[in-house]
Amino acid sequence: MSQKISMGDRVRLVALPSFIKTADPMPMLRPPTVLSIGAEGVVVNQRPGNYWSVRFANGTFLLEPQYLQPIGIE
Repeated sequence: MSQKISMGDRVRLVALPSFIKTADPMPMLRPPTVLSIGAEGVVVNQRPGNYWSVRFANGTFLLEPQYLQPIGIE
C-alpha cells in the first residue's frame, strides 16, 4: 500500500487476514467471513502494533494497513 492512512479516512478492505480481531476492550478473534473484500469503513484510530481500528457496518475491527486501501480522490 503506497497511500498513508489517518484517522477519519474512509477505507476499503482489499484482502482478508486469516482471522479478524475485534476492537472491543477485550478483543476476540473472529473468522474472516465476518467481513468481505470490498467492504468499506471509517478509520476510528490507530492502535499499538501498527493496527488500525476500522468501523464497518457490522462492527469495529483491528486491521493492519496492508489489508486496507484509502478511498478518496483518484
